[in-house]
Amino acid sequence: MTTAKARTPPPIRIFLVDDHPLVRDGLRARLGALPGLEIAGEAGSAAEALAQMDSVRPDLLLVDIGMKDMNGIELAALLLEREPAPHVVMLSMYDNPEYVQRALQAGAHGYVLKDAPASEIVAAIEAVSAGGTFLSPAVSRKLFRNQTPRPLLTPRESEILAALGRGESSKQIARDLGLSVRTVEAHRQSIKRRLGIEGQAELIKYAVEHAREFERR
Repeated sequence: MTTAKARTPPPIRIFLVDDHPLVRDGLRARLGALPGLEIAGEAGSAAEALAQMDSVRPDLLLVDIGMKDMNGIELAALLLEREPAPHVVMLSMYDNPEYVQRALQAGAHGYVLKDAPASEIVAAIEAVSAGGTFLSPAVSRKLFRNQTPRPLLTPRESEILAALGRGESSKQIARDLGLSVRTVEAHRQSIKRRLGIEGQAELIKYAVEHAREFERR
């Protein structure tokens, strides 16, 4: 009797968008040699990236926020309108909270500083590819420095908010807690009402900063 071999998951196909060739070269060298990752293509501008999307169909784009023809935030918004929409992680030299907020609102699910170690960039790629979110720790600290005190949440809502802060998707949370995805989504709506938050990006930002406060002791 033979046992079936476990299938190796396909690599995450990454597309690099940066108007500095040296930056693209560095990213290609750092990431392309890692198992589970594949550099599917690259572009030096937003227009060049958009022109290649139909033929390349990457899983995730690493996008420079400060390009000249069209900035990375505008590109993220256009990519979000595509079907299927690829994941986007912003790469930036700036930890400006306004940039981070605008990037998340445009549809990006990750924001990493360019001088971050390769391990942090890989962590962002893996988290976002799995349906979660990722912010560089330095970005997160600055973004959420001034937050309101902890609101009153139910124990289940606290669990879900903590999981969101760890970058988990609704599907992952449902599996871990033995709930349906619909139930998790209902709890997310309740959390937003209790926090006075309207959008998904704002909920994620709050969760990332306050996750530890809501972890079960």
